[in-house]
Amino acid sequence: MLMPKRVKRRRVHRGRMKGKATRGNTVNYGEYGLVALEPAWITSNQIEAARVAMTRYIKRGGHVWIKIFPHKPVTEKPAETRMGSGKGSPEYWVAVVKPGRVMFEIAGVTEEIAKEALRLASYKLPIKCKVLKNEDFDAVAFSKINFKAPVFDEVTEGAEEPEETAEAESEKGTGGEQDES
Repeated sequence: MLMPKRVKRRRVHRGRMKGKATRGNTVNYGEYGLVALEPAWITSNQIEAARVAMTRYIKRGGHVWIKIFPHKPVTEKPAETRMGSGKGSPEYWVAVVKPGRVMFEIAGVTEEIAKEALRLASYKLPIKCKVLKNEDFDAVAFSKINFKAPVFDEVTEGAEEPEETAEAESEKGTGGEQDES
């Protein structure tokens, strides 16, 4: 379940969802994206269900990006409670999604698999969605990226790499050339 590590304010106003998405409305990372066509609050459970549906369908191949995060806490008062006595306690977290927002992106799989995975993910969400293709996607550059390996920008100056070989290490372990006779 996605939620912020810490927040400055525990309870926030409900707000409004008018207008179109001005940020996050392009497919940047992947080859295909799932775009919202309606405004809505997407809960962390719904985001997780959509992610699981996509990754299960692509059988852990390719790469999936989640481009929305549930920052907004939603409060609820307990059942059968009288009016007043302050705002309720935070119960779950939502991401505010406006029309045009790209919610998920996928790359590294065929077009049919990507579209079907995003279609399955859209069934887990409470809004209408469409699949968008990134025309500027560079498949050759994407295939060269290793997502599992850590990325190091540059080696710090002054730090020397050990230049010992396996034979030198094995000689150290035996104590060098010593005659035991």
